[in-house]
Amino acid sequence: MNTIKIDSRGVKVIAHRGLSGIEAENTNAAFVAAGNRSYWGIETDVHVAKDGTLIIIHDSNAERVTDVDMVVENAAGDELKKLRIIDKYDGAPRSDLTLPTLDEYIRICKKYDKIAVLELKEAMKAEDILRIYNLIKSADYLDKTVFISFCFDNLAEIKKINPNQKVQFLVKEWSIDLVSKLKQSGMDLDIRYKALTADRVEELHKYGIEVNCWTVDEKETAHALISYGVDYITTNILE
Repeated sequence: MNTIKIDSRGVKVIAHRGLSGIEAENTNAAFVAAGNRSYWGIETDVHVAKDGTLIIIHDSNAERVTDVDMVVENAAGDELKKLRIIDKYDGAPRSDLTLPTLDEYIRICKKYDKIAVLELKEAMKAEDILRIYNLIKSADYLDKTVFISFCFDNLAEIKKINPNQKVQFLVKEWSIDLVSKLKQSGMDLDIRYKALTADRVEELHKYGIEVNCWTVDEKETAHALISYGVDYITTNILE
């Protein structure tokens, strides 16, 4: 199995939860698979476990990917690390598929020289956001990290720590005040692709706002978005 090739024409392509069209999402296997291909960036999601462990998983409960009902924020890091993720292709757990830590993810991005596109899940405490920031800073990788979140306050906290840090506000739908909100905050946009039009991309670019879009898995859709002038495409399988 392989990726579906597109003519990106300079648009930066991001592997959604790693190369999740081939490997189980948000695993080191998915990150390495993306690292070995031409992706500009690797996207993932970070939660804060009960004991403060910075754990990589999309959902707030581990059940969908492990078949174990465990709420991430109510579990300790060592409990979460013992879980085995189900291989999406044969439905069986694999001993090498575990929930990564944030440190593991950053190390893989650094090894393969990929941009870390890091989603801060849920509304986080300021001290936890600072720990995340400082972990990446200690790895000397802030200049190759883009923070994204549906929680505007998470990104505002990053901007408070470092006004020059690159962030993208995640949204599902277009809203009348979106452009002004991004202009005032100095943030870029990461939006569900169905909410985009060529005119909206043009308006965002007029104010220097970059446009990422998710999650694009059809070649024809990607080529349409590229024609709109988007800056980034986030995908499970396109390359």
